[in-house]
Amino acid sequence: MSPAPFTHDAVGATRDDLSFCPPGYRPLYVRTRIGEGRQVFARASEALLTWEMHRAMGVGIETDAERAAPGVDVTVHLAGLLRAPCRVVWTVTESRRTGWAYGTLEGHPETGEEAFVVDRTGDGTVWLTVAAFSRPAKWYARAAGPAARGFQHAYARRAGATLKRLCAGLSED
Repeated sequence: MSPAPFTHDAVGATRDDLSFCPPGYRPLYVRTRIGEGRQVFARASEALLTWEMHRAMGVGIETDAERAAPGVDVTVHLAGLLRAPCRVVWTVTESRRTGWAYGTLEGHPETGEEAFVVDRTGDGTVWLTVAAFSRPAKWYARAAGPAARGFQHAYARRAGATLKRLCAGLSED
């Protein structure tokens, strides 16, 4: 049986350009300073790749994979009400950049792609960037209007705050 198709056309577009947003979609771009140093980067990268950040946010993650990898299906459960099926479309693990993105599958309230990237800049500062393009796919997402956008921004900010908390107390180097 072949895997379920993505519900958007620009699959993987966020890999090379986190600010990419196709016509008809809404962009999201939230960047949070996590800390400084190699230890913070390593810890943040591991928490991101193993779903730990999401689980620490209180988000239900349903997947058979221990780590994010291309082709891995994951269903995100929010507040016990929303079920959001996705598939990881790309991952990156470089010396100063780690991350992944998933694209939406049938049944997700939105259609689009969302990326989570941890990077360590030249001065050693570690950042989490949550970037996405999306548009409503379900009637209730359309009906929520601006509230849905507010929720997406709050979710991205919470991801940053959670990852910062998970990395707190690590020494700078």
